[in-house]
Amino acid sequence: MKVIAVNRAASFEYFIHDRYEAGIVLEGSELKSLRAGKASLGECFCEIRRGEIFLKNMHIALYDKSGAFSTRDARRDRKLLLHKQEIDKIVGRVNEKGFTLVPLKLYFKDALVKVEVALCKGKHTYDKKRTMQERDVRRATERAIKESL
Repeated sequence: MKVIAVNRAASFEYFIHDRYEAGIVLEGSELKSLRAGKASLGECFCEIRRGEIFLKNMHIALYDKSGAFSTRDARRDRKLLLHKQEIDKIVGRVNEKGFTLVPLKLYFKDALVKVEVALCKGKHTYDKKRTMQERDVRRATERAIKESL
């Protein structure tokens, strides 16, 4: 499994509850650009329309050797491929208060491009501060252990 892009801010901004692996509908030039590692999940989010899930605002750079064939927008909406039961479960949870669907990771699984999406709840500022404190304590203990060896 080769990871293409990771949404690092998601674990800081949200409590992650359920994870799902979804396929994604791409064009040939987008796939070649992904193989070169030119993608970003930084400002990306998921939207549910008419029982389908779309990935919005994900940036895939235009493949430079595609010429006139790459007429698409680099930030176009891309459809996610999930089973109907998974979509129904996600829609039911997103309609609850506070849940949202966030893309976490974009990667190759064999020859296919997959997106890991998660059902998340937003963190408050005091939760974010606690996360930062726990991370600092963990780093300090790892440093102390490393120095003692």
